[in-house]
Amino acid sequence: MKNNKFLKIIAVVLLVITTAFVTRIITVRQVLSSNENFGKVIVLEKYLRENYLYNKDIKDENLEAGLLKGLVAGLADPYSQYLTSDEMKKLSETTTGKFQGIGVIISPDEDGTVTVISPIKGSPADRAGVESGDKILKINGKDFSAEKINEASKEMRGEKGTTVKILLLKKKNLETKEVEIKREEIKIDSIIKNKIGDIGYIGITMFDEETGKDFVKALNELTKEGVKGIILDMRGNPGGVVDAAVEIGDAILPKSTFVTLKDNKGEIVQDYKLDDKYNDIKMVVLVNEGSASASEILSGAIRDLDRAKIIGKTTYGKGVVQNVISLPEGDGLKLTTSEYFTPKGKSINKIGIKPDIEVELPENIKGIGIDYMDTDTQLKKAIEIIKEKWN
Repeated sequence: MKNNKFLKIIAVVLLVITTAFVTRIITVRQVLSSNENFGKVIVLEKYLRENYLYNKDIKDENLEAGLLKGLVAGLADPYSQYLTSDEMKKLSETTTGKFQGIGVIISPDEDGTVTVISPIKGSPADRAGVESGDKILKINGKDFSAEKINEASKEMRGEKGTTVKILLLKKKNLETKEVEIKREEIKIDSIIKNKIGDIGYIGITMFDEETGKDFVKALNELTKEGVKGIILDMRGNPGGVVDAAVEIGDAILPKSTFVTLKDNKGEIVQDYKLDDKYNDIKMVVLVNEGSASASEILSGAIRDLDRAKIIGKTTYGKGVVQNVISLPEGDGLKLTTSEYFTPKGKSINKIGIKPDIEVELPENIKGIGIDYMDTDTQLKKAIEIIKEKWN
């Protein structure tokens, strides 16, 4: 690694942080010049170049990325990562709702494994029986751990029509199972609108840039059609753009604090407020273990403001916020910077949202939602509860 290339890493850099919450400017001071460990890095690099068997294959950019990834990995935070330019591009795909792969949302777990937050409804992974809480042990015969989450994601993505083999440790029975899945173009429709008799059904599969607007449109259409109540289904929703959750909260919740963000000093860095204009139609909410992040923010506000009964299973429990920092040459940093709190000041991190009514699904159920009404016990309970509200 050439000196001027390496010095780029430690120079004073002006960083613009753009997130769903706030844009900030941060100055990173040059401290390594006075740090004894900096000398170790220089010595180690020299030794690698002189003694590594395949030293002719060493690439400066790979050493640089490895150094920076290791620095962030030292935080031992499963959600904080240094991102190469390619990884930054993939991250942006999650807010546009379109990519090629198998359709599964994964996260590094504290036990060191790659864990499924949720398969995307109707995706190849969903149809293959991949479930929330499953552990991904191998992909195409290669071992993957939490620290290799980006490599695992890259291995599962690929051109539609090609296949990938995944070895899972199933959450239900702690048995291993290998599945072969054909990749497809995954276009996520974040809003699913339907009716069950006089009941409106709105499924939110994730929160992308268009979700808030699309939800308001679906809610208004169902209201004009004369439905007596709404079932809001956020099962398997891994989160996404928080501004979309705020927009939905503004449409269905009364005037209040929606969510509060606090930093490592306990100081409020963002306090989202709702206005007093909202649709007060009767409502119930469905959640499960795959409901995470932004879906938990919305569920927590609905619970605290006593807007609707929550039915299903306790949610995932991701209550921390990551800022995405844009670095020179397209690289980036995803860093946990704050924790969010519900309107009543409750943290849900590693706890989740406990439903008002807990309902188990049948063990061998093939799917959830309107297409599986005969076996979806959680949806059946939601229909029962919302009909009780009419009486």
